[in-house]
Amino acid sequence: MKKFLTLLFTLLAGIQQANAFSIDAFMDKNIAPISDKIASIIFLPIHIFGADVPIIIFWILFAGIFFTFYLRGIAVWGFVHACENVIRPKKHKDDGTGETSPFQALMTALSGTIGLGSIAGVAIAISMGGPGAAFWIIVGAILGMSLKFVEASLAVKYRRFNLDGSISGGPMHYMAHGLTRKKLRWLGQPLSVMFAILCICGGITGGNMIQINQAANQFVNVAGGENGPLHNLHWVIGLAMAIVVGLIVIGGIKNIVKVTEKIVPLKIFIYLIAAAAVILCNLKLVPHAAWIIVKEAFQPEAIYGGMFVAMIMGLRRSVQSNEAGTGSAPIVYATVKTDEPLSQGFVALLDPFLTGFMCTLTAFVIVITGVYKTHAGHTSGIEMTSDAIASVMPFFPKLLAGIVLLYALSTIISWAYYGQKSWNFLFGEGKKRTLTFQFLYCSFILIGSVLNVTSVINITDAMMIAMSIPNIIAMYILAPEIKKDLKAYCQKYKLGKVINRDWLAQAAPVPVEVEEVSEDTCQNIK
Repeated sequence: MKKFLTLLFTLLAGIQQANAFSIDAFMDKNIAPISDKIASIIFLPIHIFGADVPIIIFWILFAGIFFTFYLRGIAVWGFVHACENVIRPKKHKDDGTGETSPFQALMTALSGTIGLGSIAGVAIAISMGGPGAAFWIIVGAILGMSLKFVEASLAVKYRRFNLDGSISGGPMHYMAHGLTRKKLRWLGQPLSVMFAILCICGGITGGNMIQINQAANQFVNVAGGENGPLHNLHWVIGLAMAIVVGLIVIGGIKNIVKVTEKIVPLKIFIYLIAAAAVILCNLKLVPHAAWIIVKEAFQPEAIYGGMFVAMIMGLRRSVQSNEAGTGSAPIVYATVKTDEPLSQGFVALLDPFLTGFMCTLTAFVIVITGVYKTHAGHTSGIEMTSDAIASVMPFFPKLLAGIVLLYALSTIISWAYYGQKSWNFLFGEGKKRTLTFQFLYCSFILIGSVLNVTSVINITDAMMIAMSIPNIIAMYILAPEIKKDLKAYCQKYKLGKVINRDWLAQAAPVPVEVEEVSEDTCQNIK
């Protein structure tokens, strides 16, 4: 702890000196070109119907569609069971070996997904792609539920227990070990390394840089903007956040979940009240707003660039907010106390659902108030949402500054854990190795606080979406294994009697601990 704080304050001294030369302008000038170049590679486009569409968008979209049908609409028929696994986890033996409860794991995952992407990200998508982008955000959330189920189940199934009692899991482990079981070690090993590197980069950019960037901007705007005392002092806010995050993450996952299980419900509750106030005050406009969102999804105004622009911006924001298919949240899901890998897979269904719900609220607030018209074509982010709610609650911009801090803090500490586990996968466990990453991570919080938002968004989307490449490849290969496990799980807990009833008759032989379904029961189900 002492060494960590010493390093941070040493960094502070350097930043104070650099500030004399305008650190904001210096960092933006030197980092922005790099981020733009990386983004242009990741988002390599193809020309379709007069629009340039990134190939990787179709990669994630097709995966979501595939697993939704492959698992027979599990987002629908498995939703109630998912809620049961959170509310009554002991019913399904979720008292096994692990570090966190199903609820704590879900809250930590949500602290990473329900971040500023649900407030600022939706606003950015609408400002650049029009109201129709909100429709594609919702579509992405629905398709993302099946993706989260698969990757969370695999993470728990292939997790590893360390000598100190901690747990390591996530895509890098089911790539390395799951694919090795299928005699594909030559593929699994490089994919796991690739994912770990991208996760570290995604954590550093999307996990903290975009979060502190929007939080710092909101504070500066509330304090008077260019004429206020915090002008060109974004780094001060970044430094304060870096110290707080450092103090939390040093305690490991058990310390992180203690924070997230308190922060996440609080931040959701506060924002729900604000959004509900706007919607209730404009209740008559809700049907019209819904019509605009659907209409603009397929026939957007020319100012926004066409249908594919709305689709691209919506799906990009959806991936950035719910992170389905990227493999980030499974890293924390792997720590859950359970002997049933698929039980946490069902819990993970709630992750994109709740994230999509929050994004939908933000979209309706923006469309109902009409602020998107004055911000069209501008990457305004958090300011658009702030102005929308301020139309009903004039004091909200100042309150939002505090809310933004909660959103930013929870997301940053979640991604600190994701990045740390990826770092440990590459370089090994150990206090010194872990401390090295934590200091590196906190240092980039400072960098993110002074960058131009466009630069941060480009590098954020690029790194996070790139994580889906190795992750989805592994998910496709291990899909038959998960489907087999799901059949046995449905048989054990008598799920899917309506939609998936044929699975019970076709289920593969189940483990010894799984109860056999009697012949009479099967006949009744049929």
